[in-house]
Amino acid sequence: MFNFRSLTLGSLKLIGDAHLKNNSIRLSRELPVPNSSTGRALYAEPVRVRHPDTRLALPFSTFFSFSVADLNPSSDGGGLAFLLAPDDDSLGDAGGFLGLFNASEGGKASVVAVEFDTHMDVEFEDINANHVGVDLGSLVSARAADLDSAAIDLKGGDLVNAWIEYHGAAAEGLLEVFVSYSTLRPAFPLLSFEVDLGKYLNEFAYVGFSGSTQGSTEIHSVEWWSFSLPSIDAAPPPSTPASLPPPPAIPIFPFSVPPPPFSLSASAPVPTDAEGPIIGTVRSSSGSPCQSNGLCRQGPAAVAGVATAGAFVFAAAVVGVGFWVFTRRSKSPKKWESLAATSEMVNNPRNFCYRMLLIATRNFDPDRIIGHGAFGTVYKGIIPETGEMVAVKRCIQNGSHASDQQARAEFLSELSIIAGLRHRNLVRLQGWCHEMGEILLVYDYMIHGSLDKALFDPKAAPLGWRHRRKILIGVASALAYLHREFDRQVIHRDVKSSNVMLDEGYHARLGDFGLARQVEHDKSPDATVTAGTMGYLAPEYLLTGRATEKTDVFSFGAVALEVACGRRPIDSDNDNHRIIGGAGSSTRRCSNLVEWVWGLHGDGRILEAVDPRLEGEFDEGEMRRMLLVGLACSNPDSMMRPAMRNAVQMLNGEADPPFVPASKPSMSFSTNQQLLLSLQDSVSDYNAMGLNLSMSSSSSSSLRSTLRGCGGGAGEGP
Repeated sequence: MFNFRSLTLGSLKLIGDAHLKNNSIRLSRELPVPNSSTGRALYAEPVRVRHPDTRLALPFSTFFSFSVADLNPSSDGGGLAFLLAPDDDSLGDAGGFLGLFNASEGGKASVVAVEFDTHMDVEFEDINANHVGVDLGSLVSARAADLDSAAIDLKGGDLVNAWIEYHGAAAEGLLEVFVSYSTLRPAFPLLSFEVDLGKYLNEFAYVGFSGSTQGSTEIHSVEWWSFSLPSIDAAPPPSTPASLPPPPAIPIFPFSVPPPPFSLSASAPVPTDAEGPIIGTVRSSSGSPCQSNGLCRQGPAAVAGVATAGAFVFAAAVVGVGFWVFTRRSKSPKKWESLAATSEMVNNPRNFCYRMLLIATRNFDPDRIIGHGAFGTVYKGIIPETGEMVAVKRCIQNGSHASDQQARAEFLSELSIIAGLRHRNLVRLQGWCHEMGEILLVYDYMIHGSLDKALFDPKAAPLGWRHRRKILIGVASALAYLHREFDRQVIHRDVKSSNVMLDEGYHARLGDFGLARQVEHDKSPDATVTAGTMGYLAPEYLLTGRATEKTDVFSFGAVALEVACGRRPIDSDNDNHRIIGGAGSSTRRCSNLVEWVWGLHGDGRILEAVDPRLEGEFDEGEMRRMLLVGLACSNPDSMMRPAMRNAVQMLNGEADPPFVPASKPSMSFSTNQQLLLSLQDSVSDYNAMGLNLSMSSSSSSSLRSTLRGCGGGAGEGP
């Protein structure tokens, strides 16, 4: 087994369109228009992969993390592969050849590869457009497996982890491929194939990656890579596989630590070792690089002595830590009770140390603030050891017992919910920290910021129609997953444009789950204190504080109209109020986006609501669908709003557009006065939404609230 250190620039050979960017390997060009591109990234030195005497392939093991992002999902196609190549200068064709083979060769060459394909090529007998296959000198895979069976979507843009292990044997070897979103290797391989790779390999080969696009805008990135192969002198018996130091089967304390990103150093020398080449990087659970240890070369006695001493020290440490934890819990059980529960709820995110995040955010420099979430401020951070950019949410605490309890509750809510969610349109939680009285959450950094910024920042270029449509479908898909596809129904409760983040390919990532609540499917949620932002809140939620999936649907409707119209749900600037009415009828100003769009719909002029910054560059049929879906989701009657799954189908053109009445319906509510949740504090906001409140003078203390148009509210004008 090798020790692993960081790859250097001199230890890689890039061929074709392969290049380095943001501490990752990119295998193809990055263009916003469909193109065909191909590239390879190889370890610069050949490695011995076959025994010179037995001619059997040597056992090996590799682990890598990769992603497939797409700047335009309507033009996907291509893929990438891990390969063992006979030379370091050949490059195959683009498209379905994945840079592995040339069309002139008939798709055959002395190459062994494990492909991750995002396009179904009938000529190569692909099983679908989301599969892994073993290619033995041919693009017709000798064995293939459907990635859908492992709930992996290559085109989702998420980081995918892959383990490939070859177990040598006297006759037939065993090739196994494991794939997961988690950094913990699955217990069972997705693909297992008995094969003697020695029949297809030369004695020496170049190892690395190949990728290509096929008239698409896919971006293939390798973020992390390690490879293990024994030298002849140190090779284990053929029946014993070489293996990488595996991630722990049981998370430690109790979280597993995901590997850091692939990193390169221009100044460090090319690593070498007496046992063979050193490829990749392995870091300890603390995040520090694993250093080679000369102790193992001093003989078994030295190792045994240190091991015995280490065991004694470890045992003493465990006893000491156990006593300290016991005394701490005895002194302040309530303070740490909720945090102790996190070990049972969360088993994936990393526990970051406070000092690391302090350095990453430059002591929470105000210049690094990139947003404000529920109960917290979000900072851009750069992890010092890896250079990886992250988003660090610092939960608000003002020292009071009530706020401390609220912050811990919000922390537990967000951590427990996000840790179990797996969807390409949700922001990924990397880890957490609870030290120095601070509560910190670490997320993937979204390079394009929030949807709110993309729509309304005067310095930003106008967001194009294709991006807008893709973003909205992504948000709808995420909500459909939360509402009906996850094990437990999750009500987000704070869906708004500032909580929709945009990644490198302008894919939507719904985040900020600080207000979210889990409920059993088909169970009624309890009424809670009203949360969220005015303009996105459903009328029944304002009055009762009871959140359901239909309150999320209402919020989504507001976002849909924002995206289509380029206007905020509530416009407090009187100069920007929209005009309702036309020739032959009275006109009035309205600050409510739903009211304005519904008025245009009633007049048969709904496309006049479209954002003028699009300059007419949009599909009228798709835009009309978006506006109608936005209005249908904004129906005051919650029972008339569509489910999010139906909204996805309508936006995709898989279902007919919704029926939207010409006039906005009115809805009456009767509720106990105690459930009004301090309406007096927000009267101006409610009026801005067109919500007119009136109290009955009857002794029943009931209150009638009727939704009306813009008239009678603060937004009414001459």
